[in-house]
Amino acid sequence: MSFEWERLQLRELGRIVTGKTPSTARIDFFGGNIPFLTPTDMVDGQKTVRASRSLTDAGLATVKNCLVSRGVSVSCIGWQMGKSVLVLEPTVTNQQINTVVVDESRFNLSFVYYLLASMRDQIFELGATPTRTPIVNKSTFGQITVFVPGLDEQKKIAAFGKALDDRITLLRETNATLEAIAQALFKSWFVDFDPVHANQLLSKGEGQPGSAPPPGGRRAVNGPNEPTTAPPAGLDETTAAFFPDSFEESALGLVPKGWRVGMLSDLADFQNGYAFKSKDWVESGHPVVKIGDVKPGIIDFKGCSYVNAATTSGLDRFKLNRGDLLVGMTGYVGETGMVPDVAPVAYLNQRVGRISTKSGLLDLGYVYCLVRNEAFKAYAETQSHGSAQANVSAAALLAYPSAIPSTEVLFQFNEVIHPLLEAILANHEKAQTLATLRDTLLPRLISGQLRLPEAEAMLEESP
Repeated sequence: MSFEWERLQLRELGRIVTGKTPSTARIDFFGGNIPFLTPTDMVDGQKTVRASRSLTDAGLATVKNCLVSRGVSVSCIGWQMGKSVLVLEPTVTNQQINTVVVDESRFNLSFVYYLLASMRDQIFELGATPTRTPIVNKSTFGQITVFVPGLDEQKKIAAFGKALDDRITLLRETNATLEAIAQALFKSWFVDFDPVHANQLLSKGEGQPGSAPPPGGRRAVNGPNEPTTAPPAGLDETTAAFFPDSFEESALGLVPKGWRVGMLSDLADFQNGYAFKSKDWVESGHPVVKIGDVKPGIIDFKGCSYVNAATTSGLDRFKLNRGDLLVGMTGYVGETGMVPDVAPVAYLNQRVGRISTKSGLLDLGYVYCLVRNEAFKAYAETQSHGSAQANVSAAALLAYPSAIPSTEVLFQFNEVIHPLLEAILANHEKAQTLATLRDTLLPRLISGQLRLPEAEAMLEESP
C-alpha cells in the first residue's frame, strides 16, 4: 500500500475566510441564533466549543460574507494564536480568526482539524515578534505548507483521533454528572433540609423514615391521604436518624435544631501561596499554580509557569498534593478547583489559597460542596475590592457563614461524597493521559512517521 504525502499550501485545502465583528454599538446585532465565535471561546484540546455570543439576522446581514457553514477555525492574532476548533453549523467568527472551508471532495474535515491542531506552535512562531502583537494574516495563513496523505488515509487518521476524543469527552461528561450529583446531595441535605422535613413527617406519624417532603414543604400525596415515601438523595434510614425533626431560628434563618451557625474557618484551614519573583520563572521544571490556572472543578496545568528545583528549596509547605482544594483570590475571585495528580510536584503561588481539611479527600466532601456552590462565589465577589481587578482576602473567605451540622451528619456526608471526588480526579487524570497520547501520536500519524497499527498498539498498551 502506498503512503505518499502531498505537499500543499493551506489555501489549497479549501476557501479561507477571515471573520469580522459587526458594530458593537448596535445592540440589535447581537443575541440572535447565529453563533459568533471568538478566540476566548476556543479551548486547547477541545475539537468543538460553544460560542459565548451570537448574532441576529440584522447583525449577520452586515457580515454575511464571513458566514461559514462548516470548516476549521484557527485563531491568528494575539497570544491565543494557533488554537483550532471544528465548525459544524453556520457560524461567524471575529476578525482574529481565519477559517478553512474545506473542500470535502478531496479532504476530510476532521483530518484537517487534527492537522491544524497539531500545528499550533508552528502557527504561533510564524506570527510571533518581540515588538508587537503576534499575527498571521489571511495571505500568510493560506501559504502555510502542509503535507497531506490520500483521502482514505485521512479518514483513518481522523477516525483514530475521533475515537480518542470521544473517550475524553465521555470522561468529561461523566465528571460533570458526578459534580451535579454531589451538588444535588448537598442541596438536599444542607439547603432544602429534606431529611429534617422527612423526620418532621415521621414525628407526626406521617410518612416513613427517610421520606422526603414535597416542594414548598407541604405534604404531597400519591393518592388519598398517602404521604410520599421517596427518600432524600443519598439518605438511608440510619443516616436520617442523625438529623433532627425540627428547626430553630438563627442568624441564617431557620436551621435544623441543634446545629450551630459558624463560618468556613470552623470547617477548614486556609493557606496563602508563595510570592515567587519574576526572575524565578523558567521554561520548564516544577509547575506553579497561579490565579489563571484555577479553573472550575479541576486545576488546569496547561498554562502554568515553571520554577526550577533550586527555587523550591525550603518551600515544602507550598507543595501541592492530589486532592488539594484551591481558590482564586484575585480576578475571578472565589473560583475553586481540585489539584489532580501532576509530576513533577507543583507549587502554590501568591493570590491563590489552599482550603484544607484534617484528612484530605476523606473529609473534604462538605467543604468542597460548600465552596463549589454558586453562593460561595457570589459571596467572594461581594467581599472583593480593587479598581483594576477584584481582590479578596483570606479572612473574608474564611468568614463565609454556614450552618454547621452535627459531627455524625458531617461524617456521613463526607463518606458519601469521598468516592465521587476520587472518581472525578481519576477520570480527569485518565482524560489527561488520553489527551497526551492524542497530542503525541496524531502529529506522527499526520506526518507519516507512524502507521495506524503502531499507534493503535501504543494506545492499547497505555494505562
